[in-house]
Amino acid sequence: MKTVNVGLLGMGTVGCGTYKILEMNAERISKSAGVNIKITKVLDQNFDRAYQMGLTDDYLTQYPDEVLRNPDIDIVVEAIGGIEPATTFMLDAMNNGKHVVTPNKAAVAAGYEELMETAKKNNVEFFFEAAVGGAIPVLNSISTVLQGNEFLEILGILNGTTNYILTQMGDLGLEYADVLKDAQAKGFAEADPTADVEGHDVANKLSILMALAFDEYVKPSDIPTVGITKIEKDDLELATKQDCKIKLIARAEKKNGKLKYSVKPEFIPVTHPLAGVSNEFNAIFLTGNAAGELMFYGKGAGSVPTGSAVVGDIMQIAKKIK
Repeated sequence: MKTVNVGLLGMGTVGCGTYKILEMNAERISKSAGVNIKITKVLDQNFDRAYQMGLTDDYLTQYPDEVLRNPDIDIVVEAIGGIEPATTFMLDAMNNGKHVVTPNKAAVAAGYEELMETAKKNNVEFFFEAAVGGAIPVLNSISTVLQGNEFLEILGILNGTTNYILTQMGDLGLEYADVLKDAQAKGFAEADPTADVEGHDVANKLSILMALAFDEYVKPSDIPTVGITKIEKDDLELATKQDCKIKLIARAEKKNGKLKYSVKPEFIPVTHPLAGVSNEFNAIFLTGNAAGELMFYGKGAGSVPTGSAVVGDIMQIAKKIK
């Protein structure tokens, strides 16, 4: 059976999850893809986590070219995070004939047009399902089974940190600072939670969703964005009195040919499906002119859930290679 070789950039949370799934479900994956999929080289600056996963020095490198320009590698998975050097690495991989998979929403959103054009120019695949909603297969659905729809609206709860905080504050009456500390202790929030609580992470994801659903790219910095740091108990109590929940909502809607979009806390009626999305879970509510209303729900972050989407992308490309 043919082997498809994968180079992995970054052995962090998602990188480890991806490696774990490829090892844990190797038989199932090879049977479905029709090829063996093997990580043959891993780039990282610190090898501690790689050693913990059972990798030996033969697999490890601190030199990007050993992955990006390695003629034996078919697919590069970028799981470093951040915009740079991740974007440069992905472009370099594509220009060297490598297919690319990434969960990196910041890099995809910031460099969407250049990344897509470079993939097309080099006749390689560029997949990024895990960049929006973790394990939730929303991007693939928009691009395949729903592609015959004219999309009318996107509503999304796209950040587990902020949804956890708002759930705990609203349902249990806890203070923002206390819930944030709890979220950090449980691994739902970063040590520096700015990108999450100020809404920047959600803006990145909405930018990607709009590019696919509406074929209109909007820079994340051009999306009006308000975070949750100014939400107080009085706001939550008012929402309860109005039979609503406060959620940080990514919203995009097309009316009369014009696209309107925002990221901000909103009052969501308790009768709406998004109101029941609690704690670290994510959900995306789509409206298409043919499919009608659809909701995608699941784990929006985490090592193995996000790794699941990365592996799915790898398998799609591996089937094409076969």
